[in-house]
Amino acid sequence: MEIDEKTVEHIAELARLELSPSEKKMYAAQLGGILGWMEELEKADTSAVTPTTSVLGIENVVAADKPETFAAREEILKLAPEREFDFIKVRKVIE
Repeated sequence: MEIDEKTVEHIAELARLELSPSEKKMYAAQLGGILGWMEELEKADTSAVTPTTSVLGIENVVAADKPETFAAREEILKLAPEREFDFIKVRKVIE
């Protein structure tokens, strides 16, 4: 896919970058090459490939979500600058 310098200028503007004319030319060629490889990858038949979130086979392991009592609760609440009943009171941050 061909990327022109005008497209690079637009991307640079969105990213708030200043590019020299030589950088625009260089990035246009590099981005064009990257997108060219992406077009090649689109041609590959992936119909027999099962979707995956990780190629490493790692699974997300989470602990059971069950309430537990905290032994040092009162000591922690004593450290709070302000407290209201069994809660830490914080100043309002949203108007």
